[in-house]
Amino acid sequence: MRMWMVDPGLLCRQHLLGEHRELHTLVGTIRHSSNPKRTLRGFFENKLIELHNLRNRHEQLVFEMEKRKYNHQSPLPEDLDKLIWSEGVVDKEYNLKDLRERCIECRKLQEKK
Repeated sequence: MRMWMVDPGLLCRQHLLGEHRELHTLVGTIRHSSNPKRTLRGFFENKLIELHNLRNRHEQLVFEMEKRKYNHQSPLPEDLDKLIWSEGVVDKEYNLKDLRERCIECRKLQEKK
C-alpha cells in the first residue's frame, strides 16, 4: 500500500487508479485487522502512508478521476474517521522523483507542469 501524496494531475492513469485502489485496501486493513497499528507499522516506517490524510487524499484522487471522465463508484465508508488515527508522513519529494524515474507517462506529466 502506498500513498503517493503528489498532485494527482501528475499521476498517469495506472498510478492514479493504483493509489485509489490502495487507499481502499488500506481502509480494509484498518477495518478488519485485529491490530492495525502493528500491521501497518512498516508502511509508517517507510513513509508510505499518512492516515490522517486518507479521506482528503481520496477526495483529491476522485476529483482528478472525474476530471479525466473516469467512472468513480467507491466512496469511503462513513465511519472511517472514527477508525483512523493521526500517524504517518509521506516523503512527497522522493515520490515525485521515484515516479519520474520509474514511469515515462508520469515523467511526461511532470514535464508539462
